[in-house]
Amino acid sequence: MNIKDIARLSGVGVSTVSRVLNNHTDVKESTRKKVLEVIKESNYIPNNSARILKQNNTNNIGVLVKGVFNPFFSEMVNVIGKNISKSRYTMVLQQNDFTFGDDFETLQSFIKEKRLQGVICLGVNFESVSKDSVNSLEVPVVLTSANFKLGESGYSSVGIDNIESAYKATKYLIELGHKNIAVMIGEENDIGISWNRLKGYKKALEESGIPFNADNMLVGDYKSEEAYKVMMEFIKNNKDITAVFSISDIMAIGIAKAIVDSGLKIGEDISLVGFDGLDISKFYNPGITTMKQPKVLMAEKSTNLLLELLNGKLEHEHIVLNTELVKRASCKYIKRG
Repeated sequence: MNIKDIARLSGVGVSTVSRVLNNHTDVKESTRKKVLEVIKESNYIPNNSARILKQNNTNNIGVLVKGVFNPFFSEMVNVIGKNISKSRYTMVLQQNDFTFGDDFETLQSFIKEKRLQGVICLGVNFESVSKDSVNSLEVPVVLTSANFKLGESGYSSVGIDNIESAYKATKYLIELGHKNIAVMIGEENDIGISWNRLKGYKKALEESGIPFNADNMLVGDYKSEEAYKVMMEFIKNNKDITAVFSISDIMAIGIAKAIVDSGLKIGEDISLVGFDGLDISKFYNPGITTMKQPKVLMAEKSTNLLLELLNGKLEHEHIVLNTELVKRASCKYIKRG
């Protein structure tokens, strides 16, 4: 949706809409009211710097992050920033952890306010965004490690197959002889990454003839501290659990400490698999098995893709990268019962 669309829906000229947006007095009150109603109904975000933008376009590329405190995204932002600095563009970073409104609205405001030429979005949720809204984007957007509808042509994406990766992680535990496997997701009502990784977990159980037990589904809120508290309580009431699949390494660290503080041994008593491939999982003692995402490659692909879109060298595309199960001492074979 742009100023021309507003003018068409209002039945007035573009110049009239511009005068309304700039609060000029030479507009009839009835016309002003009609234009403002169309703007409200269309969720149009006016760009008060439009005139300046025409005269002096910026070279700003935005990076919108939902989960800025997640080390996984922090490392990616570092790579993206270095790559952008090598181009003629400047990176503008904005977090969306505490912003009111949905991610798409925040993106629209971010583009308008900072006069961005393009945006890389990390961790955002576009699952419920309509096709018309996507088509209203006036600059190229690349979604990275995000939730979105497959097949959309209004933006590009770089990510992994979360369902298949979680399936492989859970399947590994089953192959080691485990049947009573708990899973820790990030958010109970998350329809994106948590839900897809839970699907992969369930798929592996079902394929192996192991019934899904809802009591074995834990919620850690993507935080080590919360994961620790939840796991401590869970161990008290579930002495027969032999393995845990955590959908993030951050939560896996909390789970690992809970296992130790409960007087148990990681690997010997309870096997543990994390997800992301953060460096901290390697240096924990014992090292934590994890499904590694190619975060550096994801960051590089995202930046290069956006720059090529800005240069008009290609159309939008969706890139799916491979993950790797990194096996460490946190998992042990047990005899099948």
